Amino acid sequence: MIAVVDYGVNNLKSVVRALEAGGHRATLTTDPEAVRTADRVLVPGVGNFGQGSRNLAETGLGEAVREAAGAGRPVMGICLGLQLLFETSEEAADARGLGLLPGKVCRFATALHVPHVGWARVDLTQAGRRHAMLGPLFGEAPRFFYHVHSYHPSELPADSVLATGEYGAVFPTLVGQATVIGAQFHPEKSQRAGIELLDAFARWHP
Repeated sequence: MIAVVDYGVNNLKSVVRALEAGGHRATLTTDPEAVRTADRVLVPGVGNFGQGSRNLAETGLGEAVREAAGAGRPVMGICLGLQLLFETSEEAADARGLGLLPGKVCRFATALHVPHVGWARVDLTQAGRRHAMLGPLFGEAPRFFYHVHSYHPSELPADSVLATGEYGAVFPTLVGQATVIGAQFHPEKSQRAGIELLDAFARWHP
């Protein structure tokens, strides 16, 4: 069973529907114990890093996600959920995320309009091509996914950057270490490419 963590932010049911479109059973849950014992955990979300981090802490869901990752279960973050896998974000300097990935979250520093909205090309890095979930999915070709964001992961070790996008400059848009992976874009808004990515996560055995 895939536990989709309901920590009081937007865009959760669409993720459940996208998983179900790939033939997978997913449960939207506010129960830390259900997250702690799930086969795999998905943390989606749209919103503010500060509010998201407080909700995770106050409900006990954040600690449950940490425990699932610590037990070696696959954990995936999407958009805000990805950003919350890091410890800090420029969006809310006093807030603390889950600290599951090294690095931090920064606002786009570009003359282009922010937020970055729309379809964007996603290219695997060398680390991404070696990744058991992503390498077979992408093959040799880039793929395109739908992005809506003002912030992005930054200052990661090279082996944690699995794929990049470009908006004024290159930025990490798929990141991960061990059993934890995150997508800055929205698979649930990315049509067939997104359903296939979520299907790959549901089948991934790190």
